[in-house]
Amino acid sequence: MNKKVSRRDLLKGIGFGIGAAALAACTPAAPAATSAPQPTSAPAAGGSDAAITYWGFNGTLGKTEDDMVTMYHAAQSAVKVDRQVQGSYEETAQKLTAALAAKTAPDLALLSDVWWFKFYRAKVLMPLNDLAAGAGIDGSDFVPSLWSEGVRKGAQYWIPFARSTPLFYYNVDMFQAAGLPDRGPKTWAEFDEWAPKLLKKDGATIKTAAFAHTGAASYNAWIFQGVIWQFGGEYSTPDFKIELLAPDSIRSAQFYQDTVDKFGWAVTAKDAQKDFITGLTAATILSTGGLTGILKDAAFKVGTAFLPEEKQFGCPTGGAGLSILTGTSTEKAQAAAKFIAYATGKEGGAFWSQNTGYMPVRKSTANSDSYIKYFQTYPQTKTAVDQLPKTRPQDAARVFIPGGDQIIGKGLERIITGKENVATVWKDVTAQLDKEAEPVKKDLIALGA
Repeated sequence: MNKKVSRRDLLKGIGFGIGAAALAACTPAAPAATSAPQPTSAPAAGGSDAAITYWGFNGTLGKTEDDMVTMYHAAQSAVKVDRQVQGSYEETAQKLTAALAAKTAPDLALLSDVWWFKFYRAKVLMPLNDLAAGAGIDGSDFVPSLWSEGVRKGAQYWIPFARSTPLFYYNVDMFQAAGLPDRGPKTWAEFDEWAPKLLKKDGATIKTAAFAHTGAASYNAWIFQGVIWQFGGEYSTPDFKIELLAPDSIRSAQFYQDTVDKFGWAVTAKDAQKDFITGLTAATILSTGGLTGILKDAAFKVGTAFLPEEKQFGCPTGGAGLSILTGTSTEKAQAAAKFIAYATGKEGGAFWSQNTGYMPVRKSTANSDSYIKYFQTYPQTKTAVDQLPKTRPQDAARVFIPGGDQIIGKGLERIITGKENVATVWKDVTAQLDKEAEPVKKDLIALGA
């Protein structure tokens, strides 16, 4: 029989830091630690509506989200959404931890792919099955690979909203000038043949790189997730066995290093999106979430393509979803579910996706008349939707281990920019990930999940 573990112990174990003990004391009572929260433990949507507090995006994305909320208020008068901004994904997660401890948490929160699971482990996310059904949210209408990522033991805790995949972006004008076809490379070997034709140098100084890598601050571990799969490797197995020292995993990172150090046609950019828009690189891999801004700001024709293959195709899902906090009242939880239904649906969801570049998360949205016309006007946006069936959820090492993204990302920087031995770096990274995975594995045993 599993040892019974208190919520206080769970919170300490997942590395929330500030306010963990207080959070354990103030959050509602949880089911026994030996069993996962049941799908039916949350109220069904219906009954009275209410004003809800929602912590969402900042920056340009936040402005689009403000517009979507305005549309929602114009479409109905029963639910009022108070959208608040806390900062980046990381800042929002940190502030949410403190707010839970202080009993000032929002009703609804935007959580990224690497953050929602930490709050699930702390038992502060409400199971959403009944709420979703009551609000008319049909899980079968969502893209299966996106919907399933938020499910634990049959319960939905994280509903897809701002979901993305990496795309291969290329400067069509530069490709044309270099005599290359108007398409992305089918394989990395093909791009290695193309790259010298795209590279522009003044002596030893690169004026235009053929390709720009992202850095750790720009989630390079997410971009590289697809690459390591393409070469036949992986970060880890689902049960947290780290696989970075496997031959294909080493080979993938060696290739990335070689593009800069040996082949000389790539650079590591401080801001790869800016470098692409300003013509400092002919190609890069970035999130589809930045596509609308790139199409708006680039002074050249932008091309998008599936990610290149090596041994096989590899592309991860990413982005953020919506979760309701367990301290939310029945009335507010029902209202939050209704807003989620709108934000992911044909009207709100289509507006959000078409004005940001994030993918439509529902099949009915992608097949709507407005989206068919949108794809015809902006064919670059259809690439991510076409690529989506080939994607897969990310490895546990990045999304479920606290700090896994940055541990891997900083290791990649040591390899690409620091030119350190790949096996040596991956050995260090493996040790760090193994250490950070231990409390996660213990928590999942305690949760029965």
